[in-house]
Amino acid sequence: MFSRAFRVRSNTAIKGSDRRKLRTDVAAAFPNLSAEQLTEFIPNKEELNVIKIYCHKGEAVTVYMNNKNPILFEIEKALYPTVYTLWVYPDLLPAFSTWPPVLQKLAGGADLMLPGVVVPPSGFPQVERGTLCAVTLLGNRAPVAVGVATMSTAEMLAAGMKGKGFAVLHTYMDHLWEYGDKSYPPTLAPLVTDSAEKESAEDEEMEGKEPAISLCTDPLQHMNVGDLSLQEQDSCAILVGKEELDENRAAETAEDASTEGLQEAEDSRTPQEQMDALFNQCFFHALKCKVKKSDLPLLTSTFLRSHMFSCCPAGQQLDIKKSSYKKFSKFLQYMQHQKILQVKELNKGVESIVEVDWKHPDVKAFAVPEGFSSASAAHDSKSEDREQVYHAPEIIPLYGVSTKMIPLFQESGHRKGSILSSSEVRNIIINYVKANELVDETNKNFVKVNAILCDCLLDKSEQDEISHLKWDDLLSRCLERLQPLHQVTFFGQEPVVRKGNIEPIDITIAQRSSNKKVTIIKNLELYGLDPQCVANILQQKVQASATITPIPGTKDRVQVQIQGNQIHHLAKMLLEEYHLPRKYVQGLEKAPKLGRKK
Repeated sequence: MFSRAFRVRSNTAIKGSDRRKLRTDVAAAFPNLSAEQLTEFIPNKEELNVIKIYCHKGEAVTVYMNNKNPILFEIEKALYPTVYTLWVYPDLLPAFSTWPPVLQKLAGGADLMLPGVVVPPSGFPQVERGTLCAVTLLGNRAPVAVGVATMSTAEMLAAGMKGKGFAVLHTYMDHLWEYGDKSYPPTLAPLVTDSAEKESAEDEEMEGKEPAISLCTDPLQHMNVGDLSLQEQDSCAILVGKEELDENRAAETAEDASTEGLQEAEDSRTPQEQMDALFNQCFFHALKCKVKKSDLPLLTSTFLRSHMFSCCPAGQQLDIKKSSYKKFSKFLQYMQHQKILQVKELNKGVESIVEVDWKHPDVKAFAVPEGFSSASAAHDSKSEDREQVYHAPEIIPLYGVSTKMIPLFQESGHRKGSILSSSEVRNIIINYVKANELVDETNKNFVKVNAILCDCLLDKSEQDEISHLKWDDLLSRCLERLQPLHQVTFFGQEPVVRKGNIEPIDITIAQRSSNKKVTIIKNLELYGLDPQCVANILQQKVQASATITPIPGTKDRVQVQIQGNQIHHLAKMLLEEYHLPRKYVQGLEKAPKLGRKK
């Protein structure tokens, strides 16, 4: 839920009566807390704040803060503890353990799958479906995630520990954690509740068969789990065991010894310097092995998602916010300043790489790391890889306060250019009407039009005729007179707010010579789709010629053109495979009718 940035709507202090109500709600939600712990958790005198936020999908969430750390968040009147709270009260929720490498996937927005859950010798805690649970890392009792069980303990075991186990709401390292002091989880020794487990642990220690596991304060600097590999399917983290571990252990030990000096040198760099170096490595690797001249122009989002991500070494993850650049566009600007490539905005708000200097000394000097497949193999599977990794962008309609609408919104603290969601606009209008007592006393479905509503919402010809408006008419007129905006969030990138309404993908049928038809597709770039990639995939699916052509009357914009009426195939690909909402695809009604041959 908090894997991406959220917008803060308001921040207010919690006073006496509200503080007492919050303490009562916490006591009901978490009966395990003693009276002393409850007073410590919701203190009488320390500063407490309540923050209203909107997540990237538009969910309204209430966050409670204490000592500048979020301690609780509330969704639909249900309270959930943050990791900061669980580090103080680690036994507040039933806990399930997972392997340290899974944490990075959970922080990226994945749910926890049952194959990634470690079964303890003493067995799982007994929970029911919908129970709020904590997720810990093996060897440390400090929770790193909060989630809801999607099945009971009995159902987990009956399913053979397969399927989704927990819907994850919040994790260490997500944006809610970043809103606090960004402290690391404490190291808390696991509780040994089973005598047999304790004896087994003592026997292993005496025999010296396995070294003791020690976790440092930062779980990302985790132990080397050699018998595990991580996969991600359907936005869920899955842990898959490897066989024949013992045969490889000797080789791994020798390799670790030989690279120890290199690792020490790398560790001397700051995390930001390490991330900068990782971005440089993946950038040059992608240019040298993944991108061809025929791929240009190439969307910068496609270059990052389909090319640079695939060049990232195992066990590492590209995160532009942890680098010194903070934004991928600034990283590309730096590379453009070095004259390695050229970036242009071919569509409004959409940047593409239009030129690459493969003879640049830095590109020529780059050596591909060992263990990666050859460039030819990468190019052979390029179309398939791009199709698999595409994620439809999240598009949220927004509204900007225009000059004419300022009088209506200034009472709520907004000014010209303030960006609001439709629900925020609705709440502001409702509060304005109630505060000014404009609800019609005889018919509450109508609102009386005062001077401000008249100036803001009525045309000159209507001002002498209309004295009342229905609620729906009032709200629709308000939205129509605000400046249309939209927020687009591409996978792995920060949200981008653009002016106007987003143009739909436009599909048309054109007639060519000899009465032949061709299908033309425009505006793919606005949705993070590479036109060349779409053309290649369609050509393979329908076995027809597909080309990229310039859009007439535009500069540097392209369209996909494919022989025949291929709208049925396009609809299946865009709606079913890429999961784009139908409202963002225009022209599907021109598909040929099935079942009748002429």
